Amino acid sequence: MVISVPSETQVWKLLGEIRDPELPALSVVELRIVSSVSITDRAVTIDITPTFVGCPALDTIAESIREKMLANGFDVVNVNRSYTAQWSSDFLDDTARTKLETFGIAPPSPVADVVVELPTLCPYCKSDQTQLESSFGATLCKQLYYCNSCRQSFEKFKSL
Repeated sequence: MVISVPSETQVWKLLGEIRDPELPALSVVELRIVSSVSITDRAVTIDITPTFVGCPALDTIAESIREKMLANGFDVVNVNRSYTAQWSSDFLDDTARTKLETFGIAPPSPVADVVVELPTLCPYCKSDQTQLESSFGATLCKQLYYCNSCRQSFEKFKSL
């Protein structure tokens, strides 16, 4: 029995099922780290752009992509790291930002606003009475904040 390979549209849908291990509220597609998909015969090549050059989750993400594509009919799966274009938190759309906030992670501020240093809103109570506790959270791409209103600690996805 010959299993047909997915179309490019179907590959993008499959990629949309893969969660980022450090930001599980978002898929790798919603995070916008998948930059291209190319299919030739029974082979697929997927380029990913990391949020940070030293992102420790990149190997896990690449392996998840590889497993998903092999399980869906491809014989050869190439996952390439692309550094030609820099990833930016401005790539996140409003839906992705809302998903982060609902998950308890403050979404990144638009990069242009970082210079102005707008207050970080608490994802739990929406207060602007927050303070930076640490420039690094559990991962390189997040910071640790504390809300003086609801007294919750929370992470914020860094603006890049």
